[in-house]
Amino acid sequence: MNNKKKNEGQTDFSYYGLYLLDYLRTNRFEQASDDAFIRERADRAAETYERVRLEGYPPEGAQELAMDTLLRGLRYSKYAILREVVENEFANEVPEKKREAFIRKLLPPVGNVFSAYDLSDDNFALSPEYDLLYTELTGAAVLYIDEYGV
Repeated sequence: MNNKKKNEGQTDFSYYGLYLLDYLRTNRFEQASDDAFIRERADRAAETYERVRLEGYPPEGAQELAMDTLLRGLRYSKYAILREVVENEFANEVPEKKREAFIRKLLPPVGNVFSAYDLSDDNFALSPEYDLLYTELTGAAVLYIDEYGV
């Protein structure tokens, strides 16, 4: 019964709302529990799709613009970036079956590292700041592993 209550209300999300909910949950964004945020984003995406279709865009192009509207500013989550660092830099130290738990343990202690960076910039991964963040997170993970292990 708890599960039913938890998922209640989410069944009336649109296609875009369900896509965004899954994306936010998968990448551990804080907004994953914010139904109003999800609905507003989904509505904007649907409006974008309808508007550009009326302007003559083909369905594929309209869908691409709608998805851009849906995900704008949400390209990089702290969790996803940290997961990339752990998978790339610590594959030998952190066995695959322990990675998820390790990343969840590591995220709170290294969370302050993210504060100097604008993760809402959709081109963040192409910037020199991304490389700096990646390096800082790698260093923080090394210190964490040295002190607490995996």
